[in-house]
Amino acid sequence: MHPDIEAIQDRVKTESEFCRKLIDQIGTVIVGQTYLIERLLIGLLADGHLLLEGVPGLAKTLSVRTLADAVRAKFQRLQFTPDLLPADIIGTVIYQAQTGNFSTKKGPIFANIILADEINRAPAKVQSALLEAMQERQVTISDETHKLPVPFLVLATQNPIEQEGTYPLPEAQVDRFMLKLVVDYPNKSEERRIMDRMTTGAVPTVEPVVSPEDLLRAREVVRAIYIDDKVKDYIVDIVFASRNPEAYGLDLKGLISYGASPRASIYLNLAAKAHAFLRGRGFVTPEDVKSVGLDVLRHRIIISYEAEAEEITSDDIVRKIFDHIEVP
Repeated sequence: MHPDIEAIQDRVKTESEFCRKLIDQIGTVIVGQTYLIERLLIGLLADGHLLLEGVPGLAKTLSVRTLADAVRAKFQRLQFTPDLLPADIIGTVIYQAQTGNFSTKKGPIFANIILADEINRAPAKVQSALLEAMQERQVTISDETHKLPVPFLVLATQNPIEQEGTYPLPEAQVDRFMLKLVVDYPNKSEERRIMDRMTTGAVPTVEPVVSPEDLLRAREVVRAIYIDDKVKDYIVDIVFASRNPEAYGLDLKGLISYGASPRASIYLNLAAKAHAFLRGRGFVTPEDVKSVGLDVLRHRIIISYEAEAEEITSDDIVRKIFDHIEVP
């Protein structure tokens, strides 16, 4: 192994210690949901926002709250509704009659971890305000720009089955999410444990085991993780195959309206590094890219009406791309 990679490997082993403590703490409240918890940590480590989709009752909100409780950081839950206004999220300017001056009242967006519950219930103006916060890590109140705290992470949930009173998220906003997670039902034994835990006494609580400083140090290590040029080319090939599948010998003609944006390449790289970090490795393998690929790409590939008519989903297309592109 190259000396530089060995040095990164040592840093990964040191800085990733808190991840085990974090997973143990979350496990005292959440039963199962290994995939969800790991992806939440990837978002935390790679500094990427997450969109969680699943039917009600799958512990999406509880998982995010539990993660926030285990990190010594300010947490805010925003319940999105159709009558919400941008000022309810980012804040507003208030006139002080005693002094004749205006003062800024900052909104709940000024926190480290934001749970945007049922984000697709918010109208367009609120989505626009949130878009600036997610991309620029700042908000504009009146004519002043205010930086958001560091770290800043948006974890949004949406319900895929209830469309009454919802507003589809704009593609520009969906693209700002590093990962889109599809949360599934627990298995039979997990459901039995959930039932026992939630019906026999007080629900367990978690202790904060991670500081924002720990997190920021870990993020530096994640970005320093080695990724070979061949793996980088593999990532670019995957993204380009979503835009021009015929050039890669893929039979997907007429099924894709728009391929993945350049953010897909960036987020595949960062999420793969975070995945390697969680595995205690100082280098990225193609398997890391495959593990996070579906979550990074499923919301960035816009399928055509023809694909919908044939009941082909973006997940199906992403799987075909990964099956076809040669692994380095």
